[in-house]
Amino acid sequence: MNQSPTPTSAARSRITATIDFDRDGKQTGFLSVPISTHESAYGRIQIPIVCIRNGNGPTALLVAGNHGDEYEGQIALTRLSQQLQPSSISGRVIILPAANLPAALAGRRTSPLDDGNLNRAFPGDPNGSPTTMIAHYIESALLPRADFAIDLHSGGSSLDYLPCAIIRDSGAASDVARTFAALKAFGGHLAYVTDGRNQGAENTFHAAASRCGVLAITTELGGCGQISAEGLRLAEDGTRRLLAHVGILKDDIASSTDAMRIMSVEGPQAYVLAPEAGIFESSVELGQEVTSGEYAGQIHFPDTPWKASESVHFGSGGFIICRRPVALVRRGDCLSQVLIDYKARI
Repeated sequence: MNQSPTPTSAARSRITATIDFDRDGKQTGFLSVPISTHESAYGRIQIPIVCIRNGNGPTALLVAGNHGDEYEGQIALTRLSQQLQPSSISGRVIILPAANLPAALAGRRTSPLDDGNLNRAFPGDPNGSPTTMIAHYIESALLPRADFAIDLHSGGSSLDYLPCAIIRDSGAASDVARTFAALKAFGGHLAYVTDGRNQGAENTFHAAASRCGVLAITTELGGCGQISAEGLRLAEDGTRRLLAHVGILKDDIASSTDAMRIMSVEGPQAYVLAPEAGIFESSVELGQEVTSGEYAGQIHFPDTPWKASESVHFGSGGFIICRRPVALVRRGDCLSQVLIDYKARI
């Protein structure tokens, strides 16, 4: 188990916590992020945080609201913050239900204060914009205290996902084995595995956890800026199952009975991108199996009605895990993503 150090980099952070992470009991408070604006010269962004500790044991860091328009995780961790008591755990649980609070309050993927995407901001900057300051604090002060982490995501406003959990299979074989065991404990019908080399991957929460030696699971739980009942259920039940699996939650939690299909995303060809701006008419549905070169839909141009519609095709075959629910597209927008069945890399 990681101890509870005060990392050198954490000492440089301008963010202060109103709770004592090493005190037993249940504490609620804030991470106080300084921000100076015309309206509030000495203002603070008050990010809610909950810490529940009962003696020695492992620590789990639970995060949602990394993107502000992804709601299943925010609800799940809000409920867990209210329900979890020190007597029901051994060790410590740290909960951030709205990690990028300005984005969460605005219902946006990015912060309205600096247009910051928290999940592309790690390892952050202690003296940077609000979003980079938050990223820095999470990586330098919270993750080093943790043994396990969950970062609950959904598709947000621009994507719709089938609920699934996500892990990396990079690193030592023993760490990968522990991560797969945690994935099975988390449960659900679908999971996908990445090697951590996607665009911007080293600036994500998952990468930050890897740098800190923390076993991490992330998710995609739905999308369209709505609440998926299935995704919310997976967030709530999966989080509890994982806490029980790692020995933090004392309750007798039933294992998941779902048959899990484990898949992987393989390269840029897995993503279908809009070749032009226009209105996209999709021809496929979530969960559909497609082949390479198969017709995916067409883009129409009502502003130039004499221009022929442009057909869009899949670059690779596989299982459609997500699609864009918004018809209006710009060149380069992701229209869908396909996965293939996982083959172990190590």
